[in-house]
Amino acid sequence: MGADESAGPAIVVRGLRKSYGHVEAVSGIDLRVPRGEIFAILGPNGAGKTTTLEILEGHLERSGGEVSVLGFDPGRPGRSLRERIGVVLQSASVDPYLTVQETVDLFRAYYPDPLPRETILELVGLSEQQRKLVRRLSGGQQRRLDVAVGLAGNPDLLFLDEPTTGFDPSARRDAWEMIRGLRSLGKTVVLTTHYMEEAEYLADRVAILVSGRIVAEGSVEELVGQGARTTIRFRVEGASPPKHLAAEPAGEEGAYMITTLDATGAVHGLTGWALEAGVELHGLTVAAPSLEDLFLDLAGSPERDGVA
Repeated sequence: MGADESAGPAIVVRGLRKSYGHVEAVSGIDLRVPRGEIFAILGPNGAGKTTTLEILEGHLERSGGEVSVLGFDPGRPGRSLRERIGVVLQSASVDPYLTVQETVDLFRAYYPDPLPRETILELVGLSEQQRKLVRRLSGGQQRRLDVAVGLAGNPDLLFLDEPTTGFDPSARRDAWEMIRGLRSLGKTVVLTTHYMEEAEYLADRVAILVSGRIVAEGSVEELVGQGARTTIRFRVEGASPPKHLAAEPAGEEGAYMITTLDATGAVHGLTGWALEAGVELHGLTVAAPSLEDLFLDLAGSPERDGVA
């Protein structure tokens, strides 16, 4: 695919494959990421998320398929592509004895049109720490510095691999606001994550990757509306729901749960039965489906796959 620097999607992938011997880590995936979008790739450990990112970044050779990143083939990366992408790995290494501003300036010097240092530090929330040594930063601040380094060259496209792994909830929320702020600069962001809430909060669209294949793709609203089930919980005394309601016992005596794709019909059937039978429904709750519900349906349990 030839270069097109002015228009078209940021990323186009057709039939991407990556094999290691007889093991296929990525099995023929298709992706299209418009410019200016925050796109999240979700998946359990070993699903192929990092492998896919490394191919898009030009750090790993693909086994098959077509890939275009900003109009260039990352399998033959040249300076024109490398100057326009930023990469934030799961773990990065910078000189611990440089200050924050020295580190940012060091990486800015590698590019022809870098972002101003002050803009970078403000975006990542490190303006007040700019004279502090890297080794004296907290874990969350060091991760912010990783993002600052990725932004140094003023990239059109930023790759974030598990950007908030190991963060406490407060630091994770701060990082989310930082990432959302990149949209105001017109940046395209592609991130991988284990955290469902992170994807729901940040991403315009999501792809769920399982065993090297994309099993669902779209906005969170589209995916949840199509795939996940609503859960209805209630308690009754002295009666059992009829079989056609498909209610299953849920813990304490008299507690039941209905899992359904048709929430309206299920609630109507349940309340209709209760009115006709003169039964009081205690603690009736209707839990809307979530991205996590869909993910677990498609990918398995969090305990098995390392999903948060």
